[in-house]
Amino acid sequence: MQRIFMKVLWKDDLPIMKMKNLLFTAGMLVSMLFTGCGGDTGKTDDATSKIIIGLDDEYAPMGFKDEKNQIVGFDVDLAKEATKRLGKEVEFKAIDWSSKEAELKSGRIHIIWNGLDITPERQENMLFSDPYMDNRQIIFVRKGNEQGIKNVNDLAGKAVGTQAGSTGEANINANPDLQNSFKEFKTYGDYVSAFMDLENGRLDAVVCDEIVGRYYLSKHSDRLQALDISVGEITQFGIAFEKGNVELRDKVQKAFDEIVADGTAAKISEKWFDADLIKKKQ
Repeated sequence: MQRIFMKVLWKDDLPIMKMKNLLFTAGMLVSMLFTGCGGDTGKTDDATSKIIIGLDDEYAPMGFKDEKNQIVGFDVDLAKEATKRLGKEVEFKAIDWSSKEAELKSGRIHIIWNGLDITPERQENMLFSDPYMDNRQIIFVRKGNEQGIKNVNDLAGKAVGTQAGSTGEANINANPDLQNSFKEFKTYGDYVSAFMDLENGRLDAVVCDEIVGRYYLSKHSDRLQALDISVGEITQFGIAFEKGNVELRDKVQKAFDEIVADGTAAKISEKWFDADLIKKKQ
């Protein structure tokens, strides 16, 4: 298209007025062309845009699909309440968890609210809210198949699995001696797949967020059990935003603080965990 414009503009037998009109029209079209090429990145920091929240939709009880194929969960309920108080429409979008930083940076999503641990590595690429819940990574095995696992070093010689891009994977990768001691180390697109391999005997142990793992365990207590063994340090859940999007982070933080202060967050926690697990500000 640009080549056509250049050919017309340099034709020297056109009247001056016609030339001016062509120049004006060409300029407008070029402007429209480049505007169209830029596209809508989906980024939002104003009061009129829809907020798109990215999540792993198989991460019960934080965010998952129910029997009606609707996305539900603890974090989903919190996010719905916060966005309602902001007067914004909300959309929940399933993402590849291992590519979550790229999803935020591209603007395809505005927030990650899905049991996301705050870590120094993630803070380099994402902006976080204040922490709202404690979390740790523990070991899950088949029922009655503890295999003498009394501490994390007893995983040596075992086939161990976790979710790709998870804190469990990061903790294991940070300890090469531990990882190299495994018979096999496998990562999965979601924890459900890892637990299925554990149940079927393809894994000896799964390292998983305690809150998420115990929820899964409550549905499969006849086949699985949790070992009170931490893998790595205790972490904290936070809400993540694109690096630099302070305006949106502050608006959501204010709404969340209101939910905590008036007891709404506690009611949501009790609905999912039979306990108030929300961190309170000192």
